[in-house]
Amino acid sequence: MAIAKAERLMNLALCLLGTRRPLTKHELRSSIEAYRDVFGPGAGHGTGDDAFNRMFERDKDDLRELGLVIETVDGIDGEVGYLARRDSNRLPPITLDAEESAALGLAAKVWQQARLAGAASGALQKLRAAGMPLAGDVDDVDAAAPHSALEPRIPAHEASFEPLMLACRDRRPVVFDYRKSNAARPEPRHLEPWILECWRGHWYVAGWDRDRGAERVFRLSRITGKVRSRQGKFTAPVPDHVTVRETVERWAGEAATGTARIKLRAGHGYPLRARALAVHPVDGDWDELEIPYGHGLDAWLVEFGPDVVVLEPAELRAEVIDRLRAVAKG
Repeated sequence: MAIAKAERLMNLALCLLGTRRPLTKHELRSSIEAYRDVFGPGAGHGTGDDAFNRMFERDKDDLRELGLVIETVDGIDGEVGYLARRDSNRLPPITLDAEESAALGLAAKVWQQARLAGAASGALQKLRAAGMPLAGDVDDVDAAAPHSALEPRIPAHEASFEPLMLACRDRRPVVFDYRKSNAARPEPRHLEPWILECWRGHWYVAGWDRDRGAERVFRLSRITGKVRSRQGKFTAPVPDHVTVRETVERWAGEAATGTARIKLRAGHGYPLRARALAVHPVDGDWDELEIPYGHGLDAWLVEFGPDVVVLEPAELRAEVIDRLRAVAKG
């Protein structure tokens, strides 16, 4: 059904763009095959003028929502005609400065997902075909210039990434099973997803949690099973600016005002070492670190398992032990 509708919309758009004079509903109904199949002679019951008018109005609204400028013209005989003038639907010339060109080329190299890689590659090919030079093209590279061995990558190995990305784009509610770090088993969560963001190598989705009636941020690696779409529209307004990173940083203790002391196994926990305020070797196997302490730090420390031992404060040590026990029981 989705393919049939897309084909019908495409044929309607081509019809309106290709005509030199306004076409009436009757002419469009008899000219477009999809309309003839449903509303032509012998099409069956319930396929009269009212049904056609409703479908045509929906199709027209969908095309306008996609950006097609459709004009309505009153004919001499009083019948309304429709057309889409080419000059009204032609994009202005695209011009990019050096920084914008470099940003596009860089963005196209970042994504590793096949779906996004194909879209990015196709967009760049269209820009090049239109004569738009892009930074990173072979012709623009100095043959004598050294090439960097490092290229940007944003991996997204979680199966939930693509369905959540599409749900954010289409403003579509979803439901999934989510297991918190201190939970024995996953729980269903109903979310109106707003945005995806990568922070410290992990992907997070922010949105409106219908069950809690509040904004929430979920880590994709803790989503179990499939992300299922739900019918209907969002029930909460989407904010103009979603501070995913600030929320995650607050939960992870990035905005902490206190400090904690931990023992960390040598050669492990490099993210913790990067945040450490001080590092003191204990022996050949362990180091003692002083790190920022705030809400949510216990959940992060649990991820390092037996490579971390909390020394102080006592409440942080107790929180980490409780989380480890919950995981062990699961």
